[in-house]
Amino acid sequence: MVKSPATEKAWEVLEEVKDPEIPVLSVVDMGIVRSIEATPEGLQVVITPTYSGCPAMEVIENEVRQALVDGGFGNVEVRSALHPAWTTDWMTESGKQKLLEYGISPPQHSTVDKSVLTGEAKHVVCPNCRSTNTRMQSQFGSTPCKALYVCNDCLEPFDYFKCI
Repeated sequence: MVKSPATEKAWEVLEEVKDPEIPVLSVVDMGIVRSIEATPEGLQVVITPTYSGCPAMEVIENEVRQALVDGGFGNVEVRSALHPAWTTDWMTESGKQKLLEYGISPPQHSTVDKSVLTGEAKHVVCPNCRSTNTRMQSQFGSTPCKALYVCNDCLEPFDYFKCI
């Protein structure tokens, strides 16, 4: 897809729209913004929720629209698309690094991780001391998309952003 000057500017504007649950990440870092198209009528933006019941999507949709209007775009249509389903593979590498610096261990691999089927322990990086000597405490952390881990070296608990 060829980006026009208008869509390039729109992507830049959306880099400043933060995820309401993880304010260190933008909706672009998260991979929520799937496409931006400039039409004679205005902008059409497609967003995909991280999961179909995500309570933040209405907030994100409104903030995306408002940021683009504030950025000088007149008519902005934002629509949600459930297909294809969002995956952590869509997160940017810089977004994953921001997560780590924020204290949340980012997804370690792609969504094809089958360790849960084989019983293998996942080697999750502790965001505090960078050790991989960690263990899962609970499948669920501060939000459904995170698991709670504990570092066996520094003994600190931390969230791990699950591969989805």
